[in-house]
Amino acid sequence: MTTDTASPPMILTPEGWHDVHLLDSGHGRKLEQVGPYRFIRPEMQAIWPPALDETEWQKADGEFIASAANKSSDEDGGKWKLSPNLPPQWPVQYDGIGFMAMPTPFRHLGFFPEQSAHWQWCAERCRDFSRQHGRPPKVLNLFGYTGVASLHAAYNGAEVTHVDSSKKAIAQAFENRKQARLDDAPIRFITEDARSFVKREMRRERFYDGVILDPPKYGRGVKGEVWRMEEDISPLLADIASILSDEACFVVLTSYAIRSSFLSLHHLMAHHMADRMGNSGGNVTSGELAVKETNPRHFRIGQAIFARWQG
Repeated sequence: MTTDTASPPMILTPEGWHDVHLLDSGHGRKLEQVGPYRFIRPEMQAIWPPALDETEWQKADGEFIASAANKSSDEDGGKWKLSPNLPPQWPVQYDGIGFMAMPTPFRHLGFFPEQSAHWQWCAERCRDFSRQHGRPPKVLNLFGYTGVASLHAAYNGAEVTHVDSSKKAIAQAFENRKQARLDDAPIRFITEDARSFVKREMRRERFYDGVILDPPKYGRGVKGEVWRMEEDISPLLADIASILSDEACFVVLTSYAIRSSFLSLHHLMAHHMADRMGNSGGNVTSGELAVKETNPRHFRIGQAIFARWQG
């Protein structure tokens, strides 16, 4: 007989967005509003018919056309077909923070709106930490991409170290900081391989009160280091556990490799945080991040799986 220690999955959908909406989905696509512009992107989970009339889809300002090899998968290969009137980037806002949206070569739009469920949760942990300990929490954002999670955490009182191996992503994070008018926010931007950075922090005995990590399925570091999610996430999480402060309050792990189950991340997080849960009564929760249609049907589409440890 075995005991299943995983709690029921949570299905988290973003709240509070005024600039971003999932208007419709179906026939392997989704129709989104991002600021004043509409986009069509592939969505293999949308196996149902669309709810809106085709004329609504024809108003799109851009569509990502998946390559023939990637039409039946979540891989990023393909190209954008964009209106000539679409600017290279444009401002959007969430929870008082402005940043830039833009079509990227990887079918994304420069940020992930479903992640706002984590931003809000981390913000609550940060505010609670400051009240309890009388100081700002030190938060590490690994694979930080264009920095919206870092900006939101800093806006809510954290001192943030933002790490990404892409110089282009770091440059966009600086642009987003300027757009958010948070130039004086306590954020360190570091261009480095996430694993190398954490190893260095271990040697220096630098500790963090919260960690956000959203690793890709596959990637390369600044010096050509190869990252493979299935092979590298467990050793990285073990190292992260060793640089958590005695007062640490959260670790958030998100994965877009949705062929996996949320259970895989749940048990991985529970394994590496076992000592902390035993000592402080912390807990692990897990589930899916989803987006919900704004049409009357309100279908939801899972975008990523996650596990969160709360101290």
